Amino acid sequence: MRVSSFVRSVLRALPIVAVSGTMVMAQLPAVDPSERLRELLPADVAERVLARIAEARSRALPPEAVAALENRALKFASRGVAPSDVERAIGAHAGRQVEARAAIEAARAGRAAGDEIDAGAEAMRQGVDGEAVSALAKSTPSGRSLAVPLFVVGSLVERGLPSDQALARVLERLTARATDVELERMAGEAGRGRPEGVGPGLRPTDRPGTTGRPENVPATGGRPTVPTMPPTPITPPMP
Repeated sequence: MRVSSFVRSVLRALPIVAVSGTMVMAQLPAVDPSERLRELLPADVAERVLARIAEARSRALPPEAVAALENRALKFASRGVAPSDVERAIGAHAGRQVEARAAIEAARAGRAAGDEIDAGAEAMRQGVDGEAVSALAKSTPSGRSLAVPLFVVGSLVERGLPSDQALARVLERLTARATDVELERMAGEAGRGRPEGVGPGLRPTDRPGTTGRPENVPATGGRPTVPTMPPTPITPPMP
């Protein structure tokens, strides 16, 4: 599946990356993430973060979802985010990944893919609840990935659209057999002319000491298009 510029921009903004072929939310880092995290974080915090990632792995989350969690921790730590905030953000996102997988798998046959799980977790961080994730999974045509639809729902919610309306819009387009590119365009148009934030919507409450909207996303994250206003400085993210 071709990964469009919209999704690439989401993944560049988030602590995740895309690879060619099928879209996945993370690529295994070249450097052992555990060693790098121990360099960037205080020893006690690094061990707790690594334990949280190991717990996610023990819950049989797909490798791509676990790698997305590792990349998130590495990116936050390398940007100078307060160690306590890194720990809290990783714990919260790991929990959302588990919830997203459960919501998807409760609504359709088969296991959720790693990119779908992380996209669902991002959408949940933006305010989309598990019922909406399940509704999308149930209504999406069989065989179609939920990753882009979930990012678009999350992006619309991040921009202020109520969750039920965002879901209805995306489902309407899916019913009309809209492509991923067409879905992404819908999310981009919703945010045109507004400053964006890191990730598909790090909300003001996700960034300590800030009250404005986040800088540039597509992602979902979602978790959106290139901003038409200058991005604001990167500040520490919160879950």
